[in-house]
Amino acid sequence: MSLAVVTLKKGEGRLLKSGGMWVFDNEIASVMGSFLNGDIVLVRDFDGYPLGRGFINTNSKITVRLLTRDENQKIDEKFLEQRVRDAWEYRKKVTDTGSCRLIFGEADFLPGLVVDKFSDVLVVQSLAMGIDRLKLQILELLKKVLEEDGITVRGIYERSDAKVRRQEGMELYKGFIGPEFPTLVEIEENGVKYQVDIKDGQKTGFFLDQKYNRLAIQKLCKNAKVLDCFTHTGSFALNAGIAGASEVTGVDASQLAVDQASANARLNGLDGTVKFICEDVFELLPELEERGEKFDVVILDPPAFTKSRNSVKNAVKGYREINLRAMKLVKDGGFLATCSCSHFMTYELFTKTVGQAARSAHKRLRQVEYRTQAPDHPILWASDESYYLKFYIFQVCSER
Repeated sequence: MSLAVVTLKKGEGRLLKSGGMWVFDNEIASVMGSFLNGDIVLVRDFDGYPLGRGFINTNSKITVRLLTRDENQKIDEKFLEQRVRDAWEYRKKVTDTGSCRLIFGEADFLPGLVVDKFSDVLVVQSLAMGIDRLKLQILELLKKVLEEDGITVRGIYERSDAKVRRQEGMELYKGFIGPEFPTLVEIEENGVKYQVDIKDGQKTGFFLDQKYNRLAIQKLCKNAKVLDCFTHTGSFALNAGIAGASEVTGVDASQLAVDQASANARLNGLDGTVKFICEDVFELLPELEERGEKFDVVILDPPAFTKSRNSVKNAVKGYREINLRAMKLVKDGGFLATCSCSHFMTYELFTKTVGQAARSAHKRLRQVEYRTQAPDHPILWASDESYYLKFYIFQVCSER
């Protein structure tokens, strides 16, 4: 079957040519041939030079997502199996595979697809029409490849309920793929046990990207009084507790999250040390400051304050405010762990914002380390959206 051909305008496709995976609607000069949205198409430069194959969706501003740079490569089972094998072999080398992200979309050259492994359960999120067609085949190949290493997948749950699907002209969906199974899944990470709610938890149920950042704060928390803000299901707080903190308070605005975090504390026998409260962090931090509270370690792990370029200015204000308040709560010589998980909040902008907060709080920062997401969420250069997590640990000193 002959494929439709997408031809770029002269001078366009800079992102694609520098190693990216996307072709935007305003970069396209023409589409020749018949196609349905989700079909594989050929992509060529204005002069006919081949740029690769990908799937097309004219509903989306990202009109083509590239699968391969080889114009002659068939997108068949053999091709998909190699992509899956490459992804799994990479994880085995770089991370603890007990629970990890198996497929990270564009960074694993399977654009629009996320697959997380929680113990013996897979959670899949499909965000693009073309990959949605290939989803079931890829999952079967994943099961086959894992089985070869003695890992039997007990069940698969789909969490394709992200609003971004609507931009692809797709419905939101979540539910079982195959037989049903209990959707509370117990995992262990860094020596901490968690009950992961894959059905109703945020995104795929648990944020695996902070795995080694959580581990990094353990060494700071022995005998420490710790405040963990935006705790979600308690992961940073529990890492502090298991490391021997004397007292940990986790804060989240969601009562459901607080209940799950409290259950996780009990699961680890830490409910005597690690407590959780349901409060708005923006309101709580000034109250704690007014009461004269001080902490050895303060952790800020907020949700993305911006999911578009249009709201970056307001996000900067939010990051500046919480970092300023947090620094005022850290004892002289104590530590602040702070992060941003929005790729629109760039490394440069986040760094500048934290610096502004320090000046306003009259604090001096000594950088302990700078980190990003865990390596099972690889950063593909020229694919900006794959680099989203910025994580700093600072020692906070009074001006001296």
